[in-house]
Amino acid sequence: MKDFRNIALFVLLVGMVPFLTDSGVMLNFVMTALYACLLSQAWNVLGGFGGQFSFGHALFFGTGAYVQAIAQMQWGLSPWLALPLAMAFAAGVGAFVGAASFRYGLKGSYFALVTLAFAEVFRILATSVPFTGAGVGLMLPLKESAANMQFGSRAGFIWLMLGLVTLALCITAWLRHSRFGAYLQAVRDNEDAARAIGVNPFSVKLIATVLSGSLMGAGGAFYVQVFQYIDPGIAFGSHTSVEALVGAIVGGLGTLWGPMLGAVSLHILADLTRNLFGQLPGINMVIYGVVLIVIVMFLPRGISGLGLKNPLQFLRGSKTDGDKP
Repeated sequence: MKDFRNIALFVLLVGMVPFLTDSGVMLNFVMTALYACLLSQAWNVLGGFGGQFSFGHALFFGTGAYVQAIAQMQWGLSPWLALPLAMAFAAGVGAFVGAASFRYGLKGSYFALVTLAFAEVFRILATSVPFTGAGVGLMLPLKESAANMQFGSRAGFIWLMLGLVTLALCITAWLRHSRFGAYLQAVRDNEDAARAIGVNPFSVKLIATVLSGSLMGAGGAFYVQVFQYIDPGIAFGSHTSVEALVGAIVGGLGTLWGPMLGAVSLHILADLTRNLFGQLPGINMVIYGVVLIVIVMFLPRGISGLGLKNPLQFLRGSKTDGDKP
């Protein structure tokens, strides 16, 4: 299948980067760009394919981050065991939020506000309970080793994040070609019509929320391992939710490579902004807002709507239909 061949080529090319350069700046850029791609792909599963716009995806990110830290510091688990546990907890939170929202028919702006509200509730709870470190947060002890998921160079983190991004890409490719993916897109396009042909919108949207939440939780777990610190503002703050949704919208909703293109483009823009206007705090959020307005007004299908639907297309020397909606 073409999508999976392209994913394999992408993994091969990105996986070779640490062998081609030892520049700390370049390796750090690749690592953080992959991190941004994971967040955008996670949001795309629910928002792009399911049409359920979430303003509070930091809820799942923060859950995964805290579970990753607590499992190691308080439960004594290996980080490699804590990672799937963090994803499972984030998926469980997704199931809870999805069931509470979809059971009562919340969608559109109402669902977006509910997710935002849940993220704020979790932020307040995290500042109040002792096992999260309250407002001080949690700091992982430095124990540099591959067994402890604290690599001696950015190369290890690149390969770890590449594995998580590959998982997200495979889930997205599966949604594009599976029966469940067709059900999800039918619910997105017209929920009443989908129900009329026998699709259960509640269960379909709930599964999409669980998948999206688990991938976002993986992003939170990765963040903790790299920066070795998490607090309520970082975990459940709006910046993470904005980064996830803007990357997917700018790149192209409901596509395989669109969120990747959007995330990388915005990451480059953010780096340039910090270098040029580093003395102005929050300027990157302002630029995100401007870019989002321009994309919505003039490119409703995002960057992928321009024709470059596959970032590997230029290497193949031909057009591809890899991202037809």
